[in-house]
Amino acid sequence: MKTSSAYRAQSRASLSNRWGAAVIATLVYFVISGVVSAVFSAPANAFSGMASEGMGGILTILAWCITLPLSWGYSIAILDYYRNSECTDIPFGSLFDGFKQYMRVFGTTFLYTIYTFLWTLLLIVPGIIKMLSYSMTPYILKDRPDLSYDAAIEESMRLMEGHKMAYFKLLFSYIGWILVCILTLGIGIFWVQPWMSAASCAFYEDLVAEDKAKNYQVIESGM
Repeated sequence: MKTSSAYRAQSRASLSNRWGAAVIATLVYFVISGVVSAVFSAPANAFSGMASEGMGGILTILAWCITLPLSWGYSIAILDYYRNSECTDIPFGSLFDGFKQYMRVFGTTFLYTIYTFLWTLLLIVPGIIKMLSYSMTPYILKDRPDLSYDAAIEESMRLMEGHKMAYFKLLFSYIGWILVCILTLGIGIFWVQPWMSAASCAFYEDLVAEDKAKNYQVIESGM
C-alpha cells in the first residue's frame, strides 16, 4: 500500500480540473442530509420527558431510512467519478441509487452502523478498529452485487486485514485540512470531503488489486 501523502496526491490529481462537479455533489448531499435531520428532529422537540426520548428514537430510525442510502449513494458517486478520469460531470441521480436497491443498501449500512456503535459503547478504541474494518463495505456493495448484509461486511473485514492502521493514518492525515474547514466556517468541507472520499476510493482500488494479485499467486502455485 502507498503512503498517506501518496494517496492524498493521487486523489487530488484525480480531481484536477474536475473539482466543480465533486463540490456540487457534496453540497447537494450535505444539504439533503441536513434538511432530513432537521425535519425529523423538529417533531421530537414538541414533546417532553420520556415521550420526547421515545419519539426521538423513532424519528432517528426514520431519518436513517433516508440518510443511510443517501450516504451510500454519495460514496458510490465519488467512486464512479474517481474511476472515470475523463468524466467532468457527476450524474446527480446516482446520489439516489441506494433507493433502487433499498433493502440491500439500507440493511447492510444499518448493520455496520449499529455494529460500530455497539463496539464503541464498550471502548472507543475497539469502536474505531471496527469502523476501519467495516469501511470498505459501501464499495463492496457496489462491486459485489452477490453480497449483502453480514457477507459484505465480512468481505470488508477480510480486505482490511493488516491494512487498518494504514487507512487510519490516511484519514488522520487530513486532520489539518479539517481544522482549516472549521476556520472557514465549514465552507472548506465541500472541497475536503470529496478529496478524502477520492483518497478512500484509491485505497480501496489498491486493496482489491492486492487481493487479486494474492489470489493469482495462489492459483499459480497450485498449478
